Amino acid sequence: MNDVRELLDRAAEGAGQPAFSAAAVYAKAARIRRRRRAAASAAVLAVVAAGAFTLPRTGGDEDPAPASVASAGPSASASPSASAADRAGRLAALLPPDVGEIEEVSLLALIKGATPEQARTARLGPLDGQYAFRRDGGVGYLVLTLEDRDAVERKTGRPADPDEDLCVRVGQEPSRTDCEREALPGGRALTTWRDTMDVGGDDSVGWGPELAGRLVQPDGSQFLVRSSTGFEGTGAQGPLLPEPPLSRAQLKELLTGPEVQPKG
Repeated sequence: MNDVRELLDRAAEGAGQPAFSAAAVYAKAARIRRRRRAAASAAVLAVVAAGAFTLPRTGGDEDPAPASVASAGPSASASPSASAADRAGRLAALLPPDVGEIEEVSLLALIKGATPEQARTARLGPLDGQYAFRRDGGVGYLVLTLEDRDAVERKTGRPADPDEDLCVRVGQEPSRTDCEREALPGGRALTTWRDTMDVGGDDSVGWGPELAGRLVQPDGSQFLVRSSTGFEGTGAQGPLLPEPPLSRAQLKELLTGPEVQPKG
């Protein structure tokens, strides 16, 4: 859950609007969860309508407007400043067709109504971004972010450590289960776990279960990824998926492939 806040904090950097911080996005979750639990105990189910949202384009390279792609071949461009359609197409080319239709979105725009300028963020990796996965009437999300050594040190006070056992820390979180850590060639370490997302906060959204991952690299950088079943409430694009859009094996293949790494 903390990783989600971190990822949205990165997306909110430079927005100049405190209302669009990750804390604001998740600040109301506890109240929503409490209302849901109370409603369930009283046998009353709150039904949240899924609202469609279209983010207007501004024509910039970092435009996070949705770009629907069912399947597409790799583009000649691998720059982090590639267009949303190009990133979504290259991501789709790395995955099997049955994952569904993929589009790049902005969670800040969907949930908080941020403008394209407010939602824009720097990208270190060529596929860094937030993507919606549409399948069988539901909508899930994939959030992928590369943090270099400097970014990790600014956030935690030290570089990412491949030898750190994240499963020990994850085990202390009641919402996090099924943690697996794998040492990879080249001094890398991949940790994945399931997160129920049944945590405190106070927002107009409620997140569904997720499969989270962190790939720590020997240079002190790390990839953070969330494969989410989706969310309900403000800005929802559709019902939750029954399972995260990408499996554990698919996350590993994606994170360990050269396509997510910056050139050079």
